Amino acid sequence: MNLSQIHNVYFIGIGGIGMSALARYFKHIGKNVRGYDKTRTMLTDQLAADGIDIHFTDEIDLIPKDFYVENTLVVITPAVPITHSEWNYFVERQYLVMKRAAVLGLITKDTFCFAVAGTHGKTTTSSILGHILYESGADVTAFLGGIVENYDSNLIGTGKSVTVVEADEFDRSFLHLHPDIACVTSMDADHLDIYGDASAIEASFTEFADKVEDKSKLFIAKGLPLEGVTVAVNQDAEYKAFNIRIDNSQYVFDVQTPTGIIKDLRFALPGTHNLTNALMALAMARTFGTPTDRIAKALVSFKGIKRRFSYQIQTDDLVYIDDYAHHPTEINAVHQAVSELYPEREVLAVFQPHLFSRTKDFADDFAKSLSAFDQVILLDIYPAREEPIEGITSGWLMQKMTNPNTKLVAKTDLIASIKNSGKKVIVTIGAGDIGEMVNDIKKALL
Repeated sequence: MNLSQIHNVYFIGIGGIGMSALARYFKHIGKNVRGYDKTRTMLTDQLAADGIDIHFTDEIDLIPKDFYVENTLVVITPAVPITHSEWNYFVERQYLVMKRAAVLGLITKDTFCFAVAGTHGKTTTSSILGHILYESGADVTAFLGGIVENYDSNLIGTGKSVTVVEADEFDRSFLHLHPDIACVTSMDADHLDIYGDASAIEASFTEFADKVEDKSKLFIAKGLPLEGVTVAVNQDAEYKAFNIRIDNSQYVFDVQTPTGIIKDLRFALPGTHNLTNALMALAMARTFGTPTDRIAKALVSFKGIKRRFSYQIQTDDLVYIDDYAHHPTEINAVHQAVSELYPEREVLAVFQPHLFSRTKDFADDFAKSLSAFDQVILLDIYPAREEPIEGITSGWLMQKMTNPNTKLVAKTDLIASIKNSGKKVIVTIGAGDIGEMVNDIKKALL
């Protein structure tokens, strides 16, 4: 299928972070873009401000009449239920209906494609890489799963020859891609509602890695059971970050590469996991041929991603950080970073579990990760695409926790509970609609 023949692109689930990046891309290249989403959010408001009409009721009559033509592409997200009437309307009339991942595969097929895979770290690594390539003058478009602070967008650049994409393992979406250079940041068990068990996830990542025939262009976090160029922080690896120190709230570090040492690089995002992400992006960019001095300059100027250890308040008296973490490994990374930055202060963590199935599958690990904080507030589970599972609740999760300073709070009472805690370092964590509350929390605390 030739995308040049497509005039209209209709998105079902346009407000998703990955879907909205595609919508922005198609709008920029001159397509007529419209869409549906279940809920109005800051993202849908931004798309509307860019001139994209969106409606929030599943009604066939709301589909624009000029989209009832053959050269319309319909893009869907796995989060949309198969009972969705607009989706079924297009399917029954044999319109071209494609998943977001398949569309990304089409776009990237005829480009030099960087693909960033991993159960954690995809968004940060791909955003750093996209920023490096864009700042170095590459003809790049980066499709991202987060809003990059430098651009206030999840789309960097509008180049035609180079693409950067997050290779999403959910629903095996990354197998649609055609990577020239790729990386795998992590392979923890996740999405067990799709895969069933950890071995199936590992097999899927192996299939993705095999898409890169030249293993000198596949970068892997050290310790993963894949063949490729190893990357690590303070461990022996082909790309190794070492001599790490903190200066003026920035990491300063050296990197051992296969051809020599790069000294005194600077990077501001906290946490060992983010240093690993930056190192992975550096290795991929160097392999592409990006000059080292331009990589170093881009690393210094990278401001981070909204909802990825994103400072909302940062004063001597009060710190409020928001993070998208929704897996125990990610929560551990948040705890490591905040403990490193504020070792003398007690930390309040507010966590909204995401998905009943994920809460059930990793309950013991969630309980252990969360119990490491000084105080914890739990919100009810955010269901997203799922129906409730009997017995799986935030109260059930709380019973597994060893931290006695934990309580279950309704969203309507959350701000009052945060203020009454008296804590001076506060972290909100989760991938659900807790992100929509961040501005209200920030205003209440100021």
